[in-house]
Amino acid sequence: MDLNLKGKVIIVTGGSSGIGEAIVRAAAAEGARPVVIGRNQKALETISNDLTALNATHLIVEEELTAPGAAERIVSDTINAYGEIYALINNAALNDSVSLEKATLYDFRQSLERNLVQVFSLTQAALPYIKKSQGTIINIGSKVAVTGQGGTSGYAASKGGINALTREWAIDLLTSNVRVNCVIPAECETPAYTTWLNTFANPEEKLRSITEKIPLGKRMTTSEEIAAMTIFLASPLSSHTTGQIIFVDGGYTHLDRAIK
Repeated sequence: MDLNLKGKVIIVTGGSSGIGEAIVRAAAAEGARPVVIGRNQKALETISNDLTALNATHLIVEEELTAPGAAERIVSDTINAYGEIYALINNAALNDSVSLEKATLYDFRQSLERNLVQVFSLTQAALPYIKKSQGTIINIGSKVAVTGQGGTSGYAASKGGINALTREWAIDLLTSNVRVNCVIPAECETPAYTTWLNTFANPEEKLRSITEKIPLGKRMTTSEEIAAMTIFLASPLSSHTTGQIIFVDGGYTHLDRAIK
């Protein structure tokens, strides 16, 4: 299916690995011009080489999103390269285990900076150009915002804020014809998830205990499945969809986990 994204400039934060990388690749496959934001130089070089091999027009921006002036530099680099911005996909985040009982107030504030404040900052900086193109903003959230997890107050608060901002911004931007939506993964195959699994004595057993509770297919969601929904929401084919929080999780969050 042609999603009518050819030539459109799409910024993806955390775009060099995991869900972000899958989104970048999906955007490039549709002929869009992805702007890949990340902080791991090696990972950025790898995806740049892959996109170059596919003759996919792209821009790499190595940046720490919480650094002073980062949002303005990202937007400036993008505009200098392409002159426009159609979509912003706020994907970068870290489930950082900043907990209620063990973390300091400083830790909590830093978690909000990493997972929520940078989203506001970059969206605000990119907004004039997105409004000009009548484009779209897509936030990548987490099931933790609605289910909790335990031991991760900073991340949970941030992702709850992402859900709220999705609907707030959708209202703010109605008259500008800018759509704002949120995609919620639950248990998704990513390098970061694998790293977490490997903290357990028996990672394979832990994985089985998780997948048994995922109603649809008893399997993890793939990064490509998250990317497919995200790119559809970015496309003009979803032109009357805004303010939506969409779960791509095999029913994990809302369906009865006792379903056999």
